Amino acid sequence: MAGSTEADWVARFADDVIAEAERRAPGEKIICASGISPSGPIHLGNLREIMVPHLVADEIKRRGVPCEHILSWDDFDRYRKVPAGYDPAYCEHIGKPLTSVPAPAGSEYDSWSEHFKAPFRAALATLGVEVTEISQTHEYTSGTYRDSILHAMRERRHIDSVLGRYRTKKKTTEVQDDEETGVAADYYPYKPYCSVCDRDLTTVTSYDEETTELTYTCVCGHCETVRLSEFNRGKLVWKVDWPMRWAYKGVMFEPSGVDHQSPGSSFMVGQQLVREIFGAEPPIGPMYAFVGISGMAKMSSSKGGVPTAEDALRIMEPQLLRWLYARRRPNQAFNISFDQEISRTYDEWDALERKIEAGTAAPVDVAIHSRAARTASGELPTTPRKLPFRTLASVVDITTGHEEQTLRILRDFTIDDPIDSLDELQPRLGKAEAWVTTHVEPEQRTQVRTEPDRETLATLGDADREALKLLVDGLEEHWSLDGLTTLVYAVPKLQAGMAADAKPTPELKVAQRSFFALLYKLLVGRDTGPRLPTLLLAVGADKVRELLGAS
Repeated sequence: MAGSTEADWVARFADDVIAEAERRAPGEKIICASGISPSGPIHLGNLREIMVPHLVADEIKRRGVPCEHILSWDDFDRYRKVPAGYDPAYCEHIGKPLTSVPAPAGSEYDSWSEHFKAPFRAALATLGVEVTEISQTHEYTSGTYRDSILHAMRERRHIDSVLGRYRTKKKTTEVQDDEETGVAADYYPYKPYCSVCDRDLTTVTSYDEETTELTYTCVCGHCETVRLSEFNRGKLVWKVDWPMRWAYKGVMFEPSGVDHQSPGSSFMVGQQLVREIFGAEPPIGPMYAFVGISGMAKMSSSKGGVPTAEDALRIMEPQLLRWLYARRRPNQAFNISFDQEISRTYDEWDALERKIEAGTAAPVDVAIHSRAARTASGELPTTPRKLPFRTLASVVDITTGHEEQTLRILRDFTIDDPIDSLDELQPRLGKAEAWVTTHVEPEQRTQVRTEPDRETLATLGDADREALKLLVDGLEEHWSLDGLTTLVYAVPKLQAGMAADAKPTPELKVAQRSFFALLYKLLVGRDTGPRLPTLLLAVGADKVRELLGAS
């Protein structure tokens, strides 16, 4: 795609990034960046940190411009607190680098950080997100940033003066408890990890620029002098570390959350530091809003129980999850639904695909769909036969996943072009089954009666008996999804002396709701349930006749 439309935020940012790259460094590869701290489960809010630059980088690649999306794992960050749901004894590791904290009990991984990276890494692969991973533990401990660290220490008074411009401002919501503060004489933008306890509960007490000798004390009682030109167990404080990395990697595009973009926060301060200290330009850095889950507050890894990308992909096809991020501008907050609304989300996606196939979709919707369905590297795998998600969920709910019954019922749904195998419905069928088993409360599961409700049948009046007879008599003729849909709505019309295709009146709608409630009661023992045509097909004609007292 060349150029952009007003509504197509991805194309607009790609335009801006390419133009800025040509101004700054013509012909060089464009770097888009993300940063994730693997301090706990990496949730769907964190995923936006990846998806915004991924979509922009992918659009740049589609235009034939060399581009790389780097993912900085902030695994040399301090372990701040134990996330909810994890062993409280891990508080003994607070202050250590994330790569030095042991993995949770039972994990197959060596460290806390790798334990949380692994499922997120797998989710990115499923989503078609290509990134170059960079471990900040490796970069710091290998000496990659040594020259930048020594430079920052030489410029510490200048850095302190920049930070001082913001210290009188109102405290922001962004908490950075690793930042040294003070006046120019004793400010140090570097935090060593203690050589004895491996925690960052240290205070730098002196530094000699000529010899690079740095002396620190630790709350554990250890005191040490090291040569910063050789010492690799420490890092720049976050507000200095981030702009240093922009300059080191030449980052052109990196978004950040709203908490990083308030006055005095790291992105705003970083823009000053990267120019004044490291002699580079800040990246184009849009703010992105939070992603929520229906019925849940703002997500936080420390709260526990928040859905991850891995959780979402258990019930969503990767194209669908990509679409949720692609269709909203970064500064628009949105919710991802794990409840009944997921069926509507699938319906919207399927409707969009039908419009595209028919040639009636708006150009911007075609572009967004393209970004969800494929990347510059190719198409994402998709479900060959896309039956409605709500239909699949209803069927696996009723059959409890029994494959032969599921195949029998779904063949009735595709009577004009019957499916040969459940494989044609994968992975969507598996997603629907996962949703039913993990997100539908047991009391809401559909349990078809094994025996007729003889007590209710015995108390029915003539009108109800007539309605049931009209339904039973029409089953054979109308045994398809569309046919049964017509039949269940037509019965109350026929009883009222109206044509089967007559438009419903308010009175007729009341009669239809009453009739539907009766059918649910006789079939599943509740007032509601799956859509009646789906339920009837799933139960089977013979069983329907039995439960409605016709056999």
